[in-house]
Amino acid sequence: MEHKIETQWMGKLQFNALINGHTIIMDAPERIGGEDAGPIPKPFVLAALSGCTGMDVVSILRKQQIELIDMLITVTGEISKKHPIEYIGVHVKYDFKGLDEYRIQAIEAVNRSQNELCGVSSMMKKAMPVTWSVIYNNQEAFNNDFKQLQKEEW
Repeated sequence: MEHKIETQWMGKLQFNALINGHTIIMDAPERIGGEDAGPIPKPFVLAALSGCTGMDVVSILRKQQIELIDMLITVTGEISKKHPIEYIGVHVKYDFKGLDEYRIQAIEAVNRSQNELCGVSSMMKKAMPVTWSVIYNNQEAFNNDFKQLQKEEW
């Protein structure tokens, strides 16, 4: 099995990618010759990570018949200072709202996604550190962000 996409140049710096029948527009800001008709390509990697792990977590919790009130995933990519400009580290923050009794299951679902299931995270970990934290009902429940932990120790 394989995934295949087609990306068509639309002029200037705009490209349209066809993914499973859905068109994704990529463009550059006007200041560098684009028309800002869509996001630049690199953050799509972060979006892929958030979607992959988010789907894992929701699926795991649903199998346990745990319903969330809300979940927001924020992915931050640290960018290199030299060319090629690339991500050199990524942190995923999961912010859950739900019944307090499901806090441990939410943490376990995130850890299972990050350590066993999410293929995007697995690929990214081969190239850079991927860390994550869990906020549950506005309280930090888990954090393996090594940079953040080091800052707290200073």
